[in-house]
Amino acid sequence: MPELPEVTALAQFLRDNAVGAVIGRVDVPAVSAVKTFTPPVSALSGRDVTGADRWGKFLGLEADGLWLITHLSRGGWLRWIDEPSQIPPKPGGKSPLALRMHFFTPEGATPAIDLTEAGTKKRLAVYVTDDPLTVPGIARLGPDALAVTEDEFAALLKGTSQRVKTALVDQTVIAGIGNAYSDEILHTAQVSPFANTKTLSAEKVSRLYSAMRTVLLDAVDRSVGQAAARLKGEKHSGMRVHAQTGKKCPVCGDVVREVSYAERSFQYCATCQTGGKVLADRRMSRLLK
Repeated sequence: MPELPEVTALAQFLRDNAVGAVIGRVDVPAVSAVKTFTPPVSALSGRDVTGADRWGKFLGLEADGLWLITHLSRGGWLRWIDEPSQIPPKPGGKSPLALRMHFFTPEGATPAIDLTEAGTKKRLAVYVTDDPLTVPGIARLGPDALAVTEDEFAALLKGTSQRVKTALVDQTVIAGIGNAYSDEILHTAQVSPFANTKTLSAEKVSRLYSAMRTVLLDAVDRSVGQAAARLKGEKHSGMRVHAQTGKKCPVCGDVVREVSYAERSFQYCATCQTGGKVLADRRMSRLLK
């Protein structure tokens, strides 16, 4: 799933490559991905691209005051196509293509962006609106992870009572962090994923805040400027524990362990984060604090 650093980079990529172009035809083979009906997607055609932005993990492309907003969810991605097929894609079917937007650039080129989604569970969402804050997911977002102060961050955590891993990925608490970067933040801060937000010491909260900014800003620095096609690889190249199950922790050399749930998992280092205790790998087990 694209998180704050990748969506930041995608927004910059669109500013660098699409701003100034005119939107041509917009194909929507996955009609169910479009969550708004007024204005229609076709209203974007003929408009100049004037900007791009990010809200949490939502990505927006602006065209003369009208926005195409997307949440790429777990399996979604944005692809830039220099020479797209001019044949409209067929609706439905098993194709990963959800939406294709054609452009006419000032240089005379005719590229396109594809919004694609891998897998059978289709969760990618597209909205067309003149006000991004009317998109339900954006309206519910908490403060942005890179805009919140340390005092605000502490208050947000203390204002809820849940596992800190859950709080970090809860977009209504703090926006932009997903499963991967929360693993990295917790490892960097040396905090257990199952620690309760209510009982975190001031020192641990401070370490978490510092780790959050360090991990996210480092990922943004590595991601911005990369072509859209390279961002997935860039994300995984910087991970120390996430998706590294069975490998050695780069800090202490202990094995990286995993806790698995029905649809997802997270990784951690017992030596660095839990005092050597192995976390229960079942949802209903007694969880370590």
